[in-house]
Amino acid sequence: MFGSKLRALLGALMMLGAGMAHAADAPVVIKFAHVVADNTPKGQGALLFKRLVEERLPGRVRVEVYPNSSLFGDGKEMEALLLGDVQMLAPSLAKFEQYAKPVQIFDLPFLFDDMAAVDRFQAGPAGRKLLTSMEGKGITGLAYWHNGLKVMSANKPLREPRDARGLKFRVQASAVLEEQFKAVRANPRKMSFAEVYQGLQTGVVNGTENTWSNYESQKVNEVQKYMTESDHGLIDYMVITNTRFWNGLPDDIRTQLQAILDEVSVSVNRHAEQLNQDAKKAIIASGTSQIIELTPEQRAAWREAMQPVWKKFEGDIGADLIKAAQDANQG
Repeated sequence: MFGSKLRALLGALMMLGAGMAHAADAPVVIKFAHVVADNTPKGQGALLFKRLVEERLPGRVRVEVYPNSSLFGDGKEMEALLLGDVQMLAPSLAKFEQYAKPVQIFDLPFLFDDMAAVDRFQAGPAGRKLLTSMEGKGITGLAYWHNGLKVMSANKPLREPRDARGLKFRVQASAVLEEQFKAVRANPRKMSFAEVYQGLQTGVVNGTENTWSNYESQKVNEVQKYMTESDHGLIDYMVITNTRFWNGLPDDIRTQLQAILDEVSVSVNRHAEQLNQDAKKAIIASGTSQIIELTPEQRAAWREAMQPVWKKFEGDIGADLIKAAQDANQG
């Protein structure tokens, strides 16, 4: 009887060992969810990340990409990351205000003169520090991905700040962006990205702001008659992961994933401008929307009207951080 019990115990231990070995051999699965289409800068970046990871870490890491809010939408993705239901996201920088107030700097209107200034700021010490500013909340920033500068759209021409009065503008869930439109006496309405087309179509909102590639990929130009090339703000993304998940990876895998992500980020940021220009051409060719180019005087009037937003959020963001961003405009 003792012998049979010993054999049973040895058998159980062998099965446990085999199970543990199988678990050790199982690949790390990274679910990468986002809310835009595959043919946008973020969509292309996620697919390139998947391809390079699976080429260079075959059998060790598998990346599953879920575009177009197919897994989680705007309102749920951060919660899903913190719960471990997804391992990687690339939310708009406007989504982080409840986790780190200084990240609101990226929503300030007319802060950056161009994308070169954005690059200089994000690559500098102030920009890099923001990537790690949410680790106490369980979020680790890994990279910045560009989309580009924002264009305003509406069902009426927007040439001067007074043209926006009374319009209902869709905004991301950002206090800065709400105040930006209040500054021109418009009515901001928070709405998830997936709902924008229908919201504009039905008149729940009648204006919005976004980049050319996001407009074209979601066919927003079909429901907006006018687009004003204001370049008034930034839509960029922070690639983030769950801090506990990231720190729990084997060192060599974590190092290789970061190196791949750095490589992908260069590609995404290089091609974002081209994707936006191609999208702009497609919108012009469609004939659905009139493109309005602002004169320098008109753009200056919009900047002046929205400038008080900087002061309103200076306490949360930090005057030194705002100055660092302004300094990036000097080249």
